[in-house]
Amino acid sequence: MKVRVIVSLKEGVLDPQGKAINHALHVLEFPEVCEVRTGKVIELDLDEENPQRAAQRAHKMAESLLANQVIEDFIVEIAK
Repeated sequence: MKVRVIVSLKEGVLDPQGKAINHALHVLEFPEVCEVRTGKVIELDLDEENPQRAAQRAHKMAESLLANQVIEDFIVEIAK
């Protein structure tokens, strides 16, 4: 079963990469962009048939390794 973990910086944490992307988009004449926040998407292919169990396991993985919970939030979703 494919599971997706989406990791993003917590609100209030500085995002220099997001600021650089925002600036570059303005230079490329996309002035409608107000703010950019970066993150990461981690796709896992688990040997698990039960979607709830797969999500629980991915959640534990995110807590243990995939996200730095001091500065990052994460969500887990079953990928289609």
